[in-house]
Amino acid sequence: MKIGMQLAYAGGFRDTVAQLQEFEAAGLGIVLLPEAYSFDAVSQLGFIAARTSRVELCTSILNIYSRTPALLAMTAAGLDYVSEGRFVLGVGASGPQVVEGFHGLPYQAPLARTREVVEICRQVWRREKVDFHGRFFDVPLTPERGGSGLGKPLKLINHPVRDRIPMQLAALGPKNVELAAELFEGWEPIFFFPERAEEAFGEALAAGAAKRAPELGPLDIMADIKVLISEDAEELAAADALMRDQLALYIGGMGARGKNFYNDLAVRFGFPEEAARVQDLYLAGEKAQAAAALPAELVQGVSLVGSREHVAQRLAAFAKAGVTTVNAVLLASSHEGRVRDVATLAELAAELG
Repeated sequence: MKIGMQLAYAGGFRDTVAQLQEFEAAGLGIVLLPEAYSFDAVSQLGFIAARTSRVELCTSILNIYSRTPALLAMTAAGLDYVSEGRFVLGVGASGPQVVEGFHGLPYQAPLARTREVVEICRQVWRREKVDFHGRFFDVPLTPERGGSGLGKPLKLINHPVRDRIPMQLAALGPKNVELAAELFEGWEPIFFFPERAEEAFGEALAAGAAKRAPELGPLDIMADIKVLISEDAEELAAADALMRDQLALYIGGMGARGKNFYNDLAVRFGFPEEAARVQDLYLAGEKAQAAAALPAELVQGVSLVGSREHVAQRLAAFAKAGVTTVNAVLLASSHEGRVRDVATLAELAAELG
């Protein structure tokens, strides 16, 4: 099992990067940088590549709407070059809040669009002349779809470090999870409850795996997990409050009724009544009550928060459920505590074999 760490996309970035060598020494295997409506992740990962030597770098995530597939491929090849083959291209559909609200683009057909993005990216990395005519992308642009007819198929000028850069899909819905298992090297679920994973994701993962090309290898399941290894009651209480606030935001407020992916996931995890109540409270403006209404079983089930012994047991449960990479969202209040937690996670992962 690999240990990863998610960097914050707002505030403190330079300080965190300056300390990354300590995290590398502690056993950090991959660092992930989100991109929402923040500074772009690409320039910041280039900055990180210049200051690290071993740790892998991953976008978590670049949305599939605001960059063309060719630009995504060029960007990935450039980051793979400056990092000497340490880059993973994490993509995802994001949601209408970002795609329509910030980029001003229609949020349409994420599944079919993602398929076309993958195919074009891999053509670019193989240095093939890009010649693709799909539902969403027409390369070169043909006169029938508004082109001048002067565009000709082109291939990437540079020779990429690798002809297939690993791709990772952030996905929660059954069809998107199936797509990840079929076409991607990795899958990133934002909330993963190991004891309920089979009910929530098993059918979709199996369907995708049945169509998976052998050359992709086993699917890397990189779960986003809140981490705090401590026996301090006050520190643990603060972590619980923070996790509840975030879960309430996602389950209660990220989308309208019937259009909230995270609420749907809580239902698939076996908490339909609780998910409905959290959403009702959150949408009514009762955010504190929504957080308090979350069942402790769910809050604790998707996290690694507690004593070393408790975290060791929970980490084993994640591994048993198929998680191969922990994308740790570190909750310790100090830099020393965060480094210590990464080192402990790496030790516990090594003990699992």
